[in-house]
Amino acid sequence: MNAPDPIAELDAIIARARAAQARYEVEGSQERYDRAAQAAAWAIMEPTRNKTLAELAVETTGLGNVPDKITKNHRKTLGLMRDIKDVKTFGVIRDDAEDGITELARAMGVIGAIVPSTNPAATPANNIINALKCGNAIVVAPSPKGVASCETLLGYIHAEFAKIGEDPDLVQMIPAPGSKEKTQRLMETCDKVVATGSQNNVVRAQTCGTPAVAVGAGNVTVIVDETADLEAAAEKIRASKTFDNATSCSSENAVVVVDAVYADFVAAMAKAGGAVVEDEAGVVARLWPDGHLNRAVIARDAQPMIEALGLAGQVPEGTEYIAVPTSGIGPDHPLSGEKLSRVLALYRARDFDEAVETTRKIQLHQGAGHSVGLHSARDDRALTLARAIPTSRVIVNQAHTFATGGAFTNGMPFSLSMGCGAWGGNAVDENVHWKHFMQSTKIVREIPAREPTLDDIFTGYWDQAGR
Repeated sequence: MNAPDPIAELDAIIARARAAQARYEVEGSQERYDRAAQAAAWAIMEPTRNKTLAELAVETTGLGNVPDKITKNHRKTLGLMRDIKDVKTFGVIRDDAEDGITELARAMGVIGAIVPSTNPAATPANNIINALKCGNAIVVAPSPKGVASCETLLGYIHAEFAKIGEDPDLVQMIPAPGSKEKTQRLMETCDKVVATGSQNNVVRAQTCGTPAVAVGAGNVTVIVDETADLEAAAEKIRASKTFDNATSCSSENAVVVVDAVYADFVAAMAKAGGAVVEDEAGVVARLWPDGHLNRAVIARDAQPMIEALGLAGQVPEGTEYIAVPTSGIGPDHPLSGEKLSRVLALYRARDFDEAVETTRKIQLHQGAGHSVGLHSARDDRALTLARAIPTSRVIVNQAHTFATGGAFTNGMPFSLSMGCGAWGGNAVDENVHWKHFMQSTKIVREIPAREPTLDDIFTGYWDQAGR
């Protein structure tokens, strides 16, 4: 008997998704969309299932740690559900008598979601919830290591769907084993691609011919200036840098400290579990032994990472991450890039202006458009940083990992996918959220004319330049 054609098998899944979505939209209501989103959210948030997904993710990917995965699965999903709770995504969403426009929410169709191994449950859950909230079906393409987590998550979602009579064909995945060919086929035949993960996947998503929302590379740099609360900054950097073993694209990769407080900040960092290692060459050699990141180091707990870097017995007991002083930036200085580990590059600057310039150089090397951070008592410096750096976000006096993708203490939408704008080669500079899963139809009616005179438009210009 001939083996089934994997592309034909995927085509059948997409066809089922398309048929299910058509029914979901025609027979839809705001209540139905909300209930389906709630079902998907509870599928990952229910404590026993959350724990199982977290354990499975760490076991199969080797990335991160279970307690932080549990926290991430819960808080990211809870925050998203808060964000979308009262959002209208069905029927008339705007009716403006003044401009004569009535706007109707419309689904995209079938979403193709490309998701990374770093968050093999939280990211697909986020995409699935947004898709369902906006009337779509979704087919998920997990990374090879994320297949088991995705299969388990979808099983939980389908179990919740059975309780409310919802169609399981609304949420499907590429059948294992995954492949570039299957992922490419999904991207080419779905109605909207949402891609998070490797830059290879992002490039393919943005060139597949289907409308795509994709995200750029992270390489977060934060500045600590002479006005900062050093102990608070050190503690926030520790909490952020070590969370889920630095798997997040929002994890700090470099800290730039002004000279006036450098020694005091290093002391505060040591108190908070950060050990300075004055051996850039040695760390680089072990972190990139063959030109690629060492799998024994990336996204590992502190002690295994320390041992893999040959630092056992050379850093204080209880060290949670290491900071390596450096001054180099660019391709020949790998510490200036993303490290996906509890390793932080430590730069010093004469003053704030030089710290901004160093941060700019790092971002132009890698991470442009994503986000930078600032620990300072001077609010005006955030504006200076925002004007000088090619970045979509400036995170002020916060633990960067927790703040960038939405927090209960800031106004950013909860998301695991950060658009990086033109700086990062993306079409969006926002956190990817429900708005990117919906489109609209506008009914346009005639209104009284609002045509201006030439004087209304050009008087100020003529006064300066003449006619």
